[in-house]
Amino acid sequence: MAKIIAYLRASTDKQDLNNQKLEILEYARKNHLEVDDFIQITISSRKTSKDRRIDEMVSTLNDADTLIVTELSRLGRSTAEIIGLINALIKKQVRVIAIKQNLDIKQHDMNSKIITALFSLFAELERDLISLRTKEALASKKSQGIQLGKPKGTIQKSKFDKDLEKIKELLALGLSIRKIAQYLGYNNHIGLTTYINKRHIFDTIKKR
Repeated sequence: MAKIIAYLRASTDKQDLNNQKLEILEYARKNHLEVDDFIQITISSRKTSKDRRIDEMVSTLNDADTLIVTELSRLGRSTAEIIGLINALIKKQVRVIAIKQNLDIKQHDMNSKIITALFSLFAELERDLISLRTKEALASKKSQGIQLGKPKGTIQKSKFDKDLEKIKELLALGLSIRKIAQYLGYNNHIGLTTYINKRHIFDTIKKR
């Protein structure tokens, strides 16, 4: 038997979840629908779809089921993600209702197909605009003489840093890098060799 699932998500305020639930129940009452289950969570949209219980929701919905949300933004963090999810649900023949947008999307409905096609175009446009804004921002910084990326010669932190002084002492005693790696408990002496060469540790020992 077909079921109706409501999905509710709020970033921080639990009161917002209650408001969403009331809005969905009121919509269901007016349209003679009965919600079978509520999937709800308080979590940021930046979290994974699994953390946001989206994966759980998709696996719960089957052919002829209905999903109700107060607004599309509850389903994802970007237009592209939301459209991808809606397309996946439509392929499963799930009806999607978004109250705020006044959308009732069904697989075999022509209006729904047009709306989905437009959404896909908007998603592609959003990706293009983000790419364009990123390129323009980088070009602007470059024109201002701002160096992009890490400065040349920047040395990143390493797991060997904590043993730096010990490494210098052992090198000064004439131990090979392989033996130093074994002595300090490192499995890979090649990584230690790279570390020593990049930091010119041999040169600092000679200057002592």
